[in-house]
Amino acid sequence: MATESAWERLDAGDVAGAMRSLRLTANELPIGELARVTGRAAEMMGFGDLAEASSALAADPDRPQALYEFGYACIERGAGYLAIPALSAALRLLPEEVAIRAELVVALEREGRHGEAVGLLEERAGTLSPWPYRYLLVFNAILAGDLATARRHADLLPPPEDDQWASAHDKVLRMLARAAVAGPRDDRDLRGWHFVLTGGVLATLSPYGFDQGMTGRYAYTQDDYGRCRHGLERLRLILAAAGTRPATVSLLPDRSSEILGLAAAGMLGVPAVPFAPGRPDTVVVAYDLSEADAAPALRERAPGQVLYEHATCWTTPPAVPADVSGYLHQVSVPPWGETLRRTPDGSVERTPADDRPAEELATEIAGANPEPDPGDGETPADPDEALAEFTRTVAGEWRTGVRHHVASAGPVRSNRFG
Repeated sequence: MATESAWERLDAGDVAGAMRSLRLTANELPIGELARVTGRAAEMMGFGDLAEASSALAADPDRPQALYEFGYACIERGAGYLAIPALSAALRLLPEEVAIRAELVVALEREGRHGEAVGLLEERAGTLSPWPYRYLLVFNAILAGDLATARRHADLLPPPEDDQWASAHDKVLRMLARAAVAGPRDDRDLRGWHFVLTGGVLATLSPYGFDQGMTGRYAYTQDDYGRCRHGLERLRLILAAAGTRPATVSLLPDRSSEILGLAAAGMLGVPAVPFAPGRPDTVVVAYDLSEADAAPALRERAPGQVLYEHATCWTTPPAVPADVSGYLHQVSVPPWGETLRRTPDGSVERTPADDRPAEELATEIAGANPEPDPGDGETPADPDEALAEFTRTVAGEWRTGVRHHVASAGPVRSNRFG
């Protein structure tokens, strides 16, 4: 039975493992069985709302209200993949019910199934209100890589009367403007689509597994000083190509950002100063924005400000996207962090973090070999001039407006783990 693995993991107390199992099998299960196993997991996690909704659905799996409430609770708990089969069943029973359709679109969007969300919305595009439904159609069409559909519906999208949607309207219009200049070639053009979605320039591509499902992104990676140096060299190239001349480097307070920021200041030949919101003509350097508690102050950009993030998580993007990202990863360990290494006898040991002063580690970055990792030899070439030309092409739409958060990886798919 498709749920055997999930039940076994729950019996062993492994809720996370059970959820991974359900992610693979949720669409195959009878709704009542899905509700029962989800309810058991919810009880173990202390999610009373989801446990209650699961119990109600298990008792009456054909009742639209129970299906809807279960789907809603799953979305609220970050389990859109469990919501999709229940909400799909509810919509088959009540195809004209707007609330069910809208909630299913939310679940599909959060699971990265943007093309399906577009299809659901286009079925009723003539009757649904523009806000939020036509906006959601435009947004998901962009994330699905269907720019023709996005532009067609954007032309029919009036400005919102409610100010709460003003930022969303600005976001999709800027995404379409960036698409017009970046012109992503296909669904493997990671740099082009990264710019469309985030407004940031991706400095480097992962040189491993491009044709094996990674498409320029890393899964797990151990960073090193040479890659830090190469990323800063690429930052310098991007700044020059865009004609941007910062007066300072701004140091965020976390240790990793301080280390990288000091190295950047030395390489750019400008003073390093503490980060201050609103400081103009500066490069704000973050090693990993998820570790830097500065998101609210960075959403609104200061004149001449450039936000650089060395290691950008693509599975859980930061609240504010960087103007330049060094590389995209799922998990990345900094060179000075605690690491695992294999010993000569084949065992694995944990090495402690490097606690040398930030200035000393910054000097090590500056002195590292900047040559990029050649990788497996199967990743498309990414020479400096190609990056410079891309930057010159998009410069007119780079660093404009606020930094809008986009949670989706967009149309470029990469394998993810865990």
